[in-house]
Amino acid sequence: MDIPPPSGGKLVAAVYGFQDKTGQRKPSDKLANISYAVTQGAEVWVIKALKEVGGGEWFRVVERVGLDNLTKERQIIRQARQQVNDETPLKPMLFAGVLVEGAITGYDSNTLTGGAGARYLGIGPSTEYRQDVVTVSMRLVSVQSGEVLLNTSVTKTIVSFGDHVSLFRFIDMGTKALELESGTTENEPVNYAVRVAIEQCVVELVKDGERIGIWSYKTHEEGANDTKEEVKTDENSVRGEK
Repeated sequence: MDIPPPSGGKLVAAVYGFQDKTGQRKPSDKLANISYAVTQGAEVWVIKALKEVGGGEWFRVVERVGLDNLTKERQIIRQARQQVNDETPLKPMLFAGVLVEGAITGYDSNTLTGGAGARYLGIGPSTEYRQDVVTVSMRLVSVQSGEVLLNTSVTKTIVSFGDHVSLFRFIDMGTKALELESGTTENEPVNYAVRVAIEQCVVELVKDGERIGIWSYKTHEEGANDTKEEVKTDENSVRGEK
């Protein structure tokens, strides 16, 4: 949200999809899990990040994920207008200047595991932790030339840990055993990690584009001039001037 707006206005971007290229299933130590490790609809987070980066001043995102539904609805509008002899032309669809491509390229589970514990007189706590890693790659492609303008990759760790307290005692002259255990486990959501990695990819694309000169940030003077033009437009509308 703190990234300055662009000096040349918003870029029209299209997102056709953001696939899961990991092929990983949800990790499990006891059974084979058929659920995927990461989300299969990551393009939702990509569109959200593009719409919100820099306070919403950077990208105009056009609908491409549901393009078939969009074209069908436009065809229905044309047919309905023809039936009532309405010759009002349908506005053309907005075309994109850049494509935002990429995928979730890696998910590595149990990259770091460990724990610690201690007991005194059969009473003591223990802690276990595990770390997974998700990797997201994203690129910006020019529609006119097909050239890959920018490319970036972001890695985000996913940490899970559990705390346990146990009690083990022999009672009744050592003939009976008493064992109690209590604990909690906290897992960082994988979807949250994927979303954060995608948002960071968008931020890195914007910064890299400014660094190599593809675009530039709006200066304070340009911002002041835009404010003056907006005030002048408001004054003209109040006076009835064009």
